[in-house]
Amino acid sequence: MALMPRLRQLMRRPTSASTVGARRPRSGEKRGDTVHEDALRAMLGDDPNDERAFRALAELVRRRAAEGTHVDDPLAAPADESEKQRAADLAVWALAEELAGHPKGWFPLIELGRLSLDDDQESALRRFATAAERDHTGRALAQSMEVLRDAGLPGEALGLGVGHWRAREHDPEVGRQLVLAAIEADRAVEARHHLESLTSYGDPEAVARVRTELERAVAQAEQHRAGT
Repeated sequence: MALMPRLRQLMRRPTSASTVGARRPRSGEKRGDTVHEDALRAMLGDDPNDERAFRALAELVRRRAAEGTHVDDPLAAPADESEKQRAADLAVWALAEELAGHPKGWFPLIELGRLSLDDDQESALRRFATAAERDHTGRALAQSMEVLRDAGLPGEALGLGVGHWRAREHDPEVGRQLVLAAIEADRAVEARHHLESLTSYGDPEAVARVRTELERAVAQAEQHRAGT
């Protein structure tokens, strides 16, 4: 169901007894904002891995937190952009931490891992591993590996993938991320091995959609290695 119709449906739904992801009442809130937030939280209470709802709610709490750094005292110095960014990140952290309490919640764990990666890599890796264990499709694993690759940590992405990839069951995107991580870590032989392992997935068409790109990338990596 599209996001807005789902929101309208949840706005009319009786309040859930669950406290996971429940909004904490705040003074001075606008009615429209609170209704919108409650509906998004209800969606995430049903499915903590609803990425669209999470991002919409994260943007709402991020904006509110940034605005909350404004001080009415005319003698006080205005909040700088770094302070607003810290406040916004903390608000998203708190949201993700609440939703990660759901036993099936893997997407909030990835967000926590992303936010903690610079300051505490070990904890971030544990969160990515837990997210991968909670998701049988491989989506959590693929996204976690992509976060690590984007952060310039292909070796860590490779280690995470090797430890959790189930080639017969997981979406081929996991294998794609694994092959790319191996290439970026300068392990062309390992990249070729993972590429061949992709064929064990039960949907040849899905494998074919990623294999052409990966074949070129692995061949280039092998040529580069042979020329060094």
